[in-house]
Amino acid sequence: MKHTNFMHNQLPTLLILPLLSFYSIHKSSMAPSFRCVLVLFVSILSALNVATAATCSDCFIHSRAAYYPNSDEKGTESGACGYGTFGATINGGDVSAASDLYRDGVGCGACYQVRCSDSTYCSEKGVNVVITDQGSGPSTDFILSRRAFGRMAQTTDAAASLLNLGVVDIEYRRVSCSYPSKNITVKIDENSNYPHYLAFSLWYQQGNSDITAVQLCETKNLSCKLLSRSYGAVWTTTSAPSGSLSLRMLFSNDVTGDETWVVPVNNIPENWKAGDTYDTGVQVNN
Repeated sequence: MKHTNFMHNQLPTLLILPLLSFYSIHKSSMAPSFRCVLVLFVSILSALNVATAATCSDCFIHSRAAYYPNSDEKGTESGACGYGTFGATINGGDVSAASDLYRDGVGCGACYQVRCSDSTYCSEKGVNVVITDQGSGPSTDFILSRRAFGRMAQTTDAAASLLNLGVVDIEYRRVSCSYPSKNITVKIDENSNYPHYLAFSLWYQQGNSDITAVQLCETKNLSCKLLSRSYGAVWTTTSAPSGSLSLRMLFSNDVTGDETWVVPVNNIPENWKAGDTYDTGVQVNN
């Protein structure tokens, strides 16, 4: 896999060749001057590397993608992120399993623009997908739903041709998720057992940051405990605090290095029930 970025790969060579020529001509009489020039070059190169890293969130990465061969048009209800039916239908069914991008569950809910490379069949825009499962194929980063795989194509006929290929070369990049008119929502897992065992996932997270930690707090005294990620996007505790509960969610951005704790406006009620959903009243955009 490689980034589509000429400047990152070629510019250092283009800069250093003239310096080497300069040194070979003047090395006998201008060594101190050359050392100054070399120091200047290293400084410029460091600045360029920082600039490249700062803009690399826009870079496309080359890989391959397949699709669920035995699925219907949308995703699976038994994905490794623990979303259930939500994981099959979110984003209109434009969802995907990921291999390395799954990141032990941290990647669940992340959004990517994926576009195939063959101009005969593929559109320039491609398709935006949400990671809802873990899976891998032959040198693939994505296993898309059939719907998402076909939506990389220019036309319906081209989509059929892509599906016949099964595995295609693609390029992808992380993009911001968007759920208009939705706040981050707490979905209590059906396996929860009030009040002894609480498990939940977080739905409709916008932006392009990851939820890397969750604290569960008693609303009355604000005493908090750090939860464990059970698997995928599911957070659990075997000793839930009493009374109404509030969450603190840590959002981390790998590109900017920023980390921010977000506290929902709405609480989880004291008598929470397995299978219920609760609107947090907050949303993020970065």
